[in-house]
Amino acid sequence: MIFGLTIEKLLLIGLVAALIVGPERLPRYAESLAQFTKRAREWVSTAKTRVRDEMGEDFDDVDWRTLDPRQYDPRRIIREALLDDAPVPTVRAAQVAGAATSALAPPEQPVKSPFRGPEAGPPPFDSEAT
Repeated sequence: MIFGLTIEKLLLIGLVAALIVGPERLPRYAESLAQFTKRAREWVSTAKTRVRDEMGEDFDDVDWRTLDPRQYDPRRIIREALLDDAPVPTVRAAQVAGAATSALAPPEQPVKSPFRGPEAGPPPFDSEAT
């Protein structure tokens, strides 16, 4: 099976292509397809050797089956994430009771906005605005 196509489907596609192209142009197209296939194989082999050269000795240690996107199962990933242990908090709340409450206490005087004038009334409201 090549990319999900069976032999019957490939034969049907080839027959339709032969009927559309015609018998006089078919050998030329077949030759160009063969050249394209050769160039694609060369490109893949050079790409593979370049990756192997750049990754070094670790290239053979990689388990490529685990990186296959067809192995991706979002349900499994979510299940594993939910079953992992909860992260340990880095800040210990209420360790020092006096320091924690004074840091979280509201200020004694309300903070004045630098954008409003000296009056402390509610902000203006326009009932006709949309």
